[in-house]
Order: sequence, then structure tokens, then C-alpha cells
Amino acid sequence: MLGTRALLSKQTLAVFSRQPACFVHQGDYGNWGNTNVAVVFSGCGWWDGTDVHEGVYTMYHLSRNGARFQIFAPNQQQMNVMDHTKKQPASGENRNMMIESARFSHGQGKMQMQDLSSLDASSFDAIIFPGGYGITKNLSSFMKDGKDFKLHNDVERVLKDFHRSRKPIGLASMASVLACRALPSIEVTMGYERDENTRWGNWPNTNMVQTVKAMGARHNVREPYEAYVDEKNKVVSTPSFMWETEYHYHYIFDGIGNMVKHVMRLSTK
Repeated sequence: MLGTRALLSKQTLAVFSRQPACFVHQGDYGNWGNTNVAVVFSGCGWWDGTDVHEGVYTMYHLSRNGARFQIFAPNQQQMNVMDHTKKQPASGENRNMMIESARFSHGQGKMQMQDLSSLDASSFDAIIFPGGYGITKNLSSFMKDGKDFKLHNDVERVLKDFHRSRKPIGLASMASVLACRALPSIEVTMGYERDENTRWGNWPNTNMVQTVKAMGARHNVREPYEAYVDEKNKVVSTPSFMWETEYHYHYIFDGIGNMVKHVMRLSTK
């Protein structure tokens, strides 16, 4: 019996030695196991909430780099519900942002999903906002009010709290408009400043770039697979689906990966 236990112990140690990335979660920038990141969603779906790809890619890269994360969303009704097959509002439907966002929490439900009003910056090392039209409809009034838009109260609160605490803020696609309203002197990227159509994709939302510039932010042109780092303010942004493409999703995956890695790096400084 003792011999069998000794053999099993050696086999277990061998498995750990062969697979450090799996068990230790060593990311490209180092090994953080204790970094705790808040991720803010606004529903589930590009046209009325958080984009599914941007949300999932964010969680994947956080996991791959060894972070723990908690999902938050406002416990309130969405502005509208979109029929994603027609890109039109669905009549007679009302959905709650937190309940819809819980679709991202695989097998966890409310155990992982929390009301945004309960988010306390002192309990986390960083915060990330994936994009989607929920940014402009649910987390702000941009869709209704344009350049005169206001932020959801809790969104403004947490952005200012994390910035004041010198904790990094990650932003994907449209989410940069939120941070630029709360923190107008920051630097971000939302991709290109003009819609330049190519066979790979195009940039249909460049009007939002002009909005962030008008608010006092500095905009930096970047490709969808890149991230821009405002080292002074600890703000990291990536264009993501500001770039519209039919099938080159790996560029979006890589851009969010770069954003997450820099957020993780800044959380250790």
C-alpha cells in the first residue's frame, strides 16, 4: 500500500511538472494568481448589450493570464431588446441587464453575477468594460443624447474610483466613450478616425471617435489586433468590433488579449 501511494505521488508530481501553464496559470507577462478583476457587462448581444465575442474573449484572456474575475451589470431594464436577425427592436420585450449578462457566467448564475451598485473598487485590482451597443444604450445615454450624453451613475462612480485609486481600466471598442466622459484627459484608441473600407473590413462608427476627441481625450489610431496604453492614467483600450469584419475574428481576439495583458501588467505596478 505504501509503495502504491509513493508511486501515485510521483506520478502526480510528474503531471504538475509537465503542465505548469495549466495548473499554475503563468501568463505572458508573469504569474499573478491573485489578481482580481471586475468585468462590467450591459446585457448579452452586440446590438443591445455586451458583445458576446468581446465578453468571452475578455474572460478567456483573464483566465489564461491567471486572473480571478467577477462579472457585474446594472440590475435595471435595458433600453430596448433587439432582434439580432433583423437588427431591429423586438416589439413588446423587456429584459434586465443583470439577468441577460448572467448568460456569460457559465454554470455560475448569480453566484458569479453581481449588481453593479455593489462594486467596490477597493476589492479589485482592475476593471474592464467589453464593448457592444449596451455601452451607448444601457451604460450611458449616448444613443439618445449624442455628444451631450450622460453616464449611468454607477458606471461614472466606478470609473472615477478606479482611476483615483491608480488601478488600471481596460476598454474594448465602444467602451472608450464611457471613460472619456468620466476622465476627459485620458488617451485611448477606437481604431481608425475615418471609415476606410478594405476587403478585410471597415470602420462604420468613426463618429464616436470624433465625440471622444471633442470631450478632450487624445485619440490614437490602432489596428483591431492592437491595444493602446495610456501609462500615466493606467487606461488600456483596443478597437475590437469598432472594426466591422465578417470572419476575421482572430484579430479581435488578439486585440482583447493585448488589452488584458497590459491591464494585468499595470495592476502590478
